This record gives sequence, C-alpha cells and structure tokens, in this order.
Amino acid sequence: MNKPAHTLKCSAVSRALLAMTLAFSAASSQAANIVIVNADAPGLGFNDLTPVMPVGGNAGSTLGAQRMNVYQHVAGIWGRNLSSGPDVQVEASWEALPCTATTAVLGAAGANTIWRDFPNAPRANTWYPGALANRLARVNLDAPEGLAQIVSFFNANLGQANCLAGAPFYLGLDGVVPAGQVHFAEVLLHELGHGLGFQALTSGASGRRIDDGAGPLPSVWERFMYDDTAKSSWLNMGSDAERAASARNSRNLVWTGRNVREGAEDVLSRGTPMLTLSGPSWANLPSDVQVGPAQFGPALGSPDVRAELARVVDQADGVTGLACVPLSAPNAAHVQGKLALVDRGTCSFNVKVKNAQDAGALGVLVVDNVLSTPPAGLGGADTSITIPSARISQADGARLKAALTNAGTRVKGRLGVNMSLRAGADVEGRVMLYTPNPYQSGSSVSHWDTLASRNLLMEPFINTDLGKQLKPPFDLTLPLLKDIGW
Repeated sequence: MNKPAHTLKCSAVSRALLAMTLAFSAASSQAANIVIVNADAPGLGFNDLTPVMPVGGNAGSTLGAQRMNVYQHVAGIWGRNLSSGPDVQVEASWEALPCTATTAVLGAAGANTIWRDFPNAPRANTWYPGALANRLARVNLDAPEGLAQIVSFFNANLGQANCLAGAPFYLGLDGVVPAGQVHFAEVLLHELGHGLGFQALTSGASGRRIDDGAGPLPSVWERFMYDDTAKSSWLNMGSDAERAASARNSRNLVWTGRNVREGAEDVLSRGTPMLTLSGPSWANLPSDVQVGPAQFGPALGSPDVRAELARVVDQADGVTGLACVPLSAPNAAHVQGKLALVDRGTCSFNVKVKNAQDAGALGVLVVDNVLSTPPAGLGGADTSITIPSARISQADGARLKAALTNAGTRVKGRLGVNMSLRAGADVEGRVMLYTPNPYQSGSSVSHWDTLASRNLLMEPFINTDLGKQLKPPFDLTLPLLKDIGW
C-alpha cells in the first residue's frame, strides 16, 4: 500500500543564465496540455503593450503578445512529444533581473512542486517533479493548494543599454537568429525540459537528499546516475560526501537509463578527443588525458598526431613557457617535430599555437592556469594554423612538466580521437552528465556533458546548431524523460 502522498514546494530554482517557460499546447487527445499562469502586472511582461513589428513568423503586434506566441510555439513542440495527462501549469513572469551593459541574468525555471508516495508512484520513498508525479498519478496532486508545477521568470530588460546591450531575446519562430541575439525559443525548450524533470533534485553541491521530516529520501534521478570511478549509482552511495564527490568527478558520472543508452547510438558520433601518454613509470602519468579541442586549425582526428612532448621554457624576454612571442632558437630546436607544451596566459591561444607552428611543432598542448576539469576548448581564429591543438588541465600539465624537467626523460603522446568511444559517452556507451570541478551551481549534474557531439539541447550552454528536435536521431532529451517515467 502506498503511503499518503507528500509534497514540497521547491524554493531552490536558481537564477541561472538560461530561462524557461511554457504555454498552452496544441489541442490533441494524445498531447500534453501545458498552461501558462500569467503572473505579470498590467503593462508588464506578457501584458507589455509596446508596439513591435512582426519577426520571423511571429505576428504579434505588441511585445507581450510576441512573448506569448513563443511560449505557445514551444509548448506545442513539447505537447506533441509528451503523452496526455493532467495539465502542466507554469507560473511565469518577466522581471528586472541583475545585469550590466556586458552581462545579464537571462532568467531561471524549474520544478515548483515535488512529490513522493503518490497514487501509482512507480517507486516508494522517491521524490518526483510535480509535472511527472501528476501524470503518473493521473490527477492534479497540486490542485488543493492551487500550485503550478513549474515556476519561471525572465529578464524583461535584456538588450537595453544597461543590460547586455544590443543582445535582446529573439522572438522569431523561424530559427533565423540575428547575430548577437538570444534565441528565446531554444532557451524555452531547454528550460522546459528542466521543469518537466530534467533536474537532479538531490543536491549536487552537498550530496544531501530532500528531507520533509521523514528522513532524507532519494530522487528518481539517483538510480540512473552511475559513477564510473566509484562503481556505484547515487542511489547506492552511503553518504552525502560520496554523492558530492561524484558531482565533481569530471566525465565519470553517466546516465544508465535504457532509452538514453539506445538513443545515444543514433545521436552521438564516434570519436572522443583524447591525449594518450606513455612515459617512465616513476612519473605516474595518466594513460589517457582529457583535452579541450581548439576552435581553430584542423580538428583532432584519426589517425592522430604521434610525437614526443617538449616543454617551451624560458626565453630572453623573461616569459616562461607562454609562447606569446616567436620562439627563441633553443626553444624552436626543442619543439621541432614534437608536441609543444605551453602555458596559458598573457596572449590568445591562437598566437601561442601559431608561434609553436612556426617553430616546427607538430601540435600544441596548452596547460590551464586554473584548477578546473574538464578542460575547456581553445577559443580563437587563425586560418593560417595547420597543426592541431588542445587544452589540458592544470593538474595534468603539472605532472607532465615534472616529468619533462628531468634530463633525458622522454614522454610520448598521441593527440587525436578515440574512435572506439562515442563523443560524450563512456566505454559502455552511457552518456556523460556535466560534472565539472569546481562545482557549478545551476549547471552541474542536471545537464549533459559539453563533450557530446552532436550538440544536445540539455547541455549547460545553448549551441547555435540545435534546432527544435527532442529525440533521436537529433537529441536525447525525450529519452531521458522516458527513463524517469514520462
């Protein structure tokens, strides 16, 4: 027998960089109805009567009407992908959120209510987001208190002179987004995914489970989050500390759900960027090193670049290992025909790589100067660069530098892609969750890892090549929601 249902109203919706909302979906006996609860005051947000011109298939004649039209468009997409059940209600508003001329909080959204031990709950003593709990229970559990299942708010001033100047939300429905503007429809698709259940609920920062007085209980996500290092799911971890450590275990926390695993075979491409090392045993070097590929120069490929590593050292200008100026004759001789190891800092990445290339290096590894994993990619542009390059973490760089400091020590590297792995999945084909170190509030655990290729809707950053698909062969958002019960 199920215990009496318990609910909590969540107050942990973070004001993250991305926003979410939803509106009434297209009518269909098989589609989900998604209803927006307009929480704006007269003249504000959805009620803003500022005249605007039609844009990208959005025929609204006022700013508020165009905002609502995007909601309806996005809700229609989600409605066609989800089976019918009780209406999903979303409390939505537009606010003056923190921003400057160059930075801005776009908004935030997430589950407003969560439930456990409700009628038809698949698992006892397990927390579910309100929208999913209602569908499984086949009744609106939130009706007695009149609560919406999802809450959202957005930056009403985006694009103004003092709020990310010149970069407003693009309210068109066609996906042809002017340079510099924020594609609101894709942002809505992303954040609606969080509100519907793409959200860990259990704290990644502390590892603590939700406790409504009956003791800490897991969320439905925990049985699908598996740590490759600990060899355990979050559900089976015995302490908060273990879960918190797992949330920082870069590219080692994966999703085990069957729908995602099967979908990944059609969505993710083969070839994971990788640096493979071999050196003296005393150096204690990892065999495989995570890398962040460059946006410029040739893509990392297979076959890979195989060469000894050589560290760029002090030059006459007093700069240590930065490669921000043409390499001195001794340095050039040192790196010729090798993988050059240089330090991040002072100048742009492409300048460093070009200087190493001019000295005869076959490839470049840039060592990060902050404690962070996984390493981000190398930004920049230079069409004259013809050698591959990538960033490695500060910790991996320190180990390599220590080994190469010893005279006569040889470390060999292979910089390329491992074709036996799918980009963004582990050796078992399980898709990686985003677990950077240090922990990133609002992003860690509740997104796919940025290594995924093709790019996925539920990565922590909106990419420009996403489109509006939610399922294979284009995306893995819907398979994850099916894994948790949708």
